[in-house]
Amino acid sequence: MTSQTDTSRPPVGLIALLSGCNFVIGMGAFVVIGMVPLLAADLAISTAAAGGAMTAYALAYAVLSPLLVSLTGRIGRRRVIAAGMAVFALGALMSAVAPNATVLYIARALAAAGAGVVTPVGAAVVAALAPKATQGKAIAAFYFGLTLSQALGVPIGGWIAFTFGWCAAFWIVMALAMLSTVLIWVRVPAGLRFTPVNLADLGRALKDGVIMGAVLFTASFLCAIYVLFTYLAPLLEQTMGYGRDGITLVLLLFGAGAVAGNLIGGALTDRLGSVKSLVLLCLGQIVLMPLFSGLPIAPGLLLVLVFVWSAFGWSFVAPQQVRLLQLAPNLAGVVLALNAAAIYVGTASGSALGGLVQAVGDLTWLGAAAGITALGALGHILWSHRAANLRAAGL
Repeated sequence: MTSQTDTSRPPVGLIALLSGCNFVIGMGAFVVIGMVPLLAADLAISTAAAGGAMTAYALAYAVLSPLLVSLTGRIGRRRVIAAGMAVFALGALMSAVAPNATVLYIARALAAAGAGVVTPVGAAVVAALAPKATQGKAIAAFYFGLTLSQALGVPIGGWIAFTFGWCAAFWIVMALAMLSTVLIWVRVPAGLRFTPVNLADLGRALKDGVIMGAVLFTASFLCAIYVLFTYLAPLLEQTMGYGRDGITLVLLLFGAGAVAGNLIGGALTDRLGSVKSLVLLCLGQIVLMPLFSGLPIAPGLLLVLVFVWSAFGWSFVAPQQVRLLQLAPNLAGVVLALNAAAIYVGTASGSALGGLVQAVGDLTWLGAAAGITALGALGHILWSHRAANLRAAGL
């Protein structure tokens, strides 16, 4: 991926700005999780239908992100990122005034379309402008905002929804997104372009078994985590006797671990390389998650376990992004968009698998099942790495 600017590194403050945009996107994407009961009551729909607002976002992101990144490949990056953020703001506005579930679903899909451009294109910009020796740290810094949104943005959004109404949470997301749009236009250099990608590039990436095998590792790794994480609250309620305050504390520790893991992942990648880092993180998940099948344990020990587990999980972002860029440098925008889509494939499949585990067993089986799934993710990265090496050797 070749930049048409003469810049050897991101302009001062650019990574921080794009990371802040990721914070807004993460907050807007997942704030629904904290307001499902409110949506159900106010829109006179079931809890499952209210949760469908998250599903609508995930499906739209998975489908639209690669397509939109490909279609906008020849447009200046500042225009693309600003337009994506503006569309995200419009989606938040429509969500705030949605009179029924149908409009809400459409609004969420629109927001996903905007987010599906901002995050992968922003990642491609940061990766292209960062010096190779510190690319992992640069990408980790870019994704810091997304992880911080899990730790702070989503809980704050949920609190706002319960205090002032769910519409207020979307209004705040819209305001932050509009501010971000203006800052992008002011701070991102004009004329910033890279080797253009198009729908033919998307088709080539989808047909490339090595590239897609690497991309789908994101789905398999997150699938393992979400087998457990999706149902962590009821698991803690059943095994530890935790209520609102205990569960909130655990989730805050998980968020803190996510922030730490994001930073650790960048440094780990620069030190060990992407593949070794991913193998190490898989091994960590294989060891840590089955421990949750041994609950109850001492509360202090549980908090340590949750923090370390989250740190190992969220450390995967930087090494996975760097690995994809190394495998397909000329398809960076498309590959990063596919990777972003794979995030939602992983979370959805992990949640479904966790539900299946409960159907045949019970909540205490989730940790062990997640560990087994992580073992599959380890096999996936080893197979993917071998396939890439064989192709590089011309075999």
